[in-house]
Amino acid sequence: MDILPTSQALYPSSGNTIGDKGKRRKEMFIQTAYAMGQSQQAAGADAPNPLISLMPLILMFVVFYFLLIRPQQKKQKEHQQMLDSIKKNDEVVTNGGIHGTVINIKDKTYSIRVDDNVKLEVSKSAVSIVKKKVSVE
Repeated sequence: MDILPTSQALYPSSGNTIGDKGKRRKEMFIQTAYAMGQSQQAAGADAPNPLISLMPLILMFVVFYFLLIRPQQKKQKEHQQMLDSIKKNDEVVTNGGIHGTVINIKDKTYSIRVDDNVKLEVSKSAVSIVKKKVSVE
């Protein structure tokens, strides 16, 4: 009596041996590989234009430009114009929340009077809003 079963004992209905089954698997893999190669060649012939495949990326950049970048540049430009238009005796508020009156203007700083005998020198970029502009008559 054999300890290890033969292929006929494992598969009694088929008359195939293990060698025949391996041969059929090999043929099946070769046919699959050949079919995949054919589909890749056909896909290469009908490949889409690279410009069309980049279209979603270009569209996202345009949307970001108009929704984020352009409004921020506009806001920054308006803030710079506001800083350039500040004159002596204008009341301003800094980013830190300090309220004061401009008493001196230098190249990169403003001198602000906060209270009697209290003067602060702040950077021009630290001014966030102008509360009251002095009318020039």
